[in-house]
Amino acid sequence: MNVKKGDTVKILSGADRGKSGKIIRALPRSNSVVVEGINLKKKAQRPRKMGEKGQILTFAAPINVSKVTKA
Repeated sequence: MNVKKGDTVKILSGADRGKSGKIIRALPRSNSVVVEGINLKKKAQRPRKMGEKGQILTFAAPINVSKVTKA
């Protein structure tokens, strides 16, 4: 991998093509990176206790390192 945590990268393909962001996590085993504000996914979280409400969490999912380049 030619990129590391803290590098600013530009997205080459996918729904977020052309956007740029900072790498917040590198996953060399799966050959992917997590970029701040890119590839956002939503996940529903169930309530833990009685009377508590569930919520929808938004998080940045990993993207393949071949889809990014240093900016």
